[in-house]
Amino acid sequence: MKWSLALLFSLPLAASTVRIVQTNSAGDNVSIIDPATNKVVGIIRGIEVNHGAAVAPDGSRYYISNEAQSTLDVVDTKTLRVMHSILLSGHPNNIAISKDGERVYVSIARAPGAVDVIDTAALEKVKSIPVKGAVHNTYVTPDGKWVVSGSIASKTITVISQTSETPEWSLEMDRGIRPMAFVTNSDGSTKWILVQLSNFNGFAVVDFAMRKEISRITLPDLPPGKSTYAFGGSESHGMAVTSDQKMLVVNSRLNSSVYFYSLPDLKLQGSVEVGKSPDWVTLTPDGKTAYVACAASDYVSVVDLARKREIAKIPVGQVPKRNITALIP
Repeated sequence: MKWSLALLFSLPLAASTVRIVQTNSAGDNVSIIDPATNKVVGIIRGIEVNHGAAVAPDGSRYYISNEAQSTLDVVDTKTLRVMHSILLSGHPNNIAISKDGERVYVSIARAPGAVDVIDTAALEKVKSIPVKGAVHNTYVTPDGKWVVSGSIASKTITVISQTSETPEWSLEMDRGIRPMAFVTNSDGSTKWILVQLSNFNGFAVVDFAMRKEISRITLPDLPPGKSTYAFGGSESHGMAVTSDQKMLVVNSRLNSSVYFYSLPDLKLQGSVEVGKSPDWVTLTPDGKTAYVACAASDYVSVVDLARKREIAKIPVGQVPKRNITALIP
């Protein structure tokens, strides 16, 4: 039975088990966190240099991109064992899954650039969608209609029709494309793409309908005397929008902090210091708690969004980066 993500998020939380899936980029294991206890309750082993993660809407599988083998690894959510590996067209980075769970889209981080399409019923790659430049991150928009990829090398966002799986439009920016997040209109369609950029401590706002940048927000300057912490050309890396579309959570590697902006007015509401080099963030379905992967601290910072404070530190594997929130019906 296929479940849509929209249906899952409309169910009471008691109907689903919530898990935070934390990949650990310098190891061969993935940490599974229970947000009810803020403890690691499971470990997926044997995936060297794991990067992106996704969960099947029916809760039966995790999908993990394997950089060492250039595969998409399929993991049974009950046993946490790899049940199948799908060879990709090149070295993968982050991944996304369609709302119906029938496709996984894999960023291919090698020139000339592509998004691999995985059929989850057949468990095989069925096509590669050519795009401009090696792809770092790929997303499916909240309404499920668009697949959006970003390239650091070509500085290009490519918007792909999920129905035809062909590129519809693209936007070249002045800096490399890093993580993205999405703000929706009242009908659920995409209003903005929020874009983090290479060597910029902040994010750009791209109007989806107009297909152009309309604003750029710089995060606050560091407090006097505070040393910077950044690497890899990405000063701000990882952000998420709460389920009620009222808050944007933004990481800053530059000063190891998370910032909070109200939506849609994008007014700064505060910040909290977390572990070193926050690299990604995922939120609980109720939008109350953020899980921030702190790559240089080897733990996940847990942040209460209402109180704007760190409430826990969860030790995980080596160099934790990408993470997702998984709902297991």
